[in-house]
Amino acid sequence: MIQNYYLGGPVWANKDWIGHVFPSRTNPSHLLYEYAKLFNTVEGSTTFYHQPTPHSIVRWYEDTPDHFRFSFKFPRQITHDNHLRNSQRDTTVFLRTIEQLLPKIGNLFLQLPPNFDRHGLATLKNYLLTLPNDFVYAVEVRHLDYYHDSDACHRLNDLLQELGINRALFDTSELHQIKSNDPDILTAQRKKPTMPEYFVATAQQPFLRYVGHKTVEPNRQRLQLIAQKVAEWINKGYRPFVYFHTPNDLEALHLARFFHHILQTHTTTTVGTIPPFASDQQETPTLFG
Repeated sequence: MIQNYYLGGPVWANKDWIGHVFPSRTNPSHLLYEYAKLFNTVEGSTTFYHQPTPHSIVRWYEDTPDHFRFSFKFPRQITHDNHLRNSQRDTTVFLRTIEQLLPKIGNLFLQLPPNFDRHGLATLKNYLLTLPNDFVYAVEVRHLDYYHDSDACHRLNDLLQELGINRALFDTSELHQIKSNDPDILTAQRKKPTMPEYFVATAQQPFLRYVGHKTVEPNRQRLQLIAQKVAEWINKGYRPFVYFHTPNDLEALHLARFFHHILQTHTTTTVGTIPPFASDQQETPTLFG
């Protein structure tokens, strides 16, 4: 079991992981149950597009152990369509929908659109002040004002620290250095923003997402750097949430496990173990094999 931090991937319901990460005979309806045997958190991007049904909420609760955490994304209507304005009703609906999962919610993830610049800081503050204290929140900004404009950067960080909200970090630097004609890599480079290298913790549950090479090993050097930062957070008593993506995400969970092994060499705090994947299991030959 993973300990002292949270580690996972971008989704749980990836049928391509059956026979690769999950047992070959896994029923697609049991993917979350199998996923939660291996990792202790997952991104919940489905809520960005639509509200889950009450039946789904109950099923998600039943399919995961007590220590498991979901990090649901705020609906796009709030963040991308309304830019946080006139969104109280939509926010209330969203929070009421997921509140049955409250004991298993990690960070609620407020991902702001690329055009949400420093002039939106007042709007962001006003919106954050309306959020109930029942949940933990993370805010991801993509506009370069919050990285290259020192005043905007400091004001944002001060606001998040004051409210106890985590600044969500998205490390895409490795992805955008790749020279390749691979369609999956080109698609990821087109869809994922080019984000400056930036590691800061504004609250107790730092929130970090990573996307890099399509296969595991070429990410090693970058993951060494990330592991050093995550280890610092853990050693300070923080509980980081770390999520891994790869182009097409086939190797995302293998990459997460690879990172876990690297992290074990960077911290004196125990971070636990991850059970074997289906691809690790060797079938025992029979007498008549």
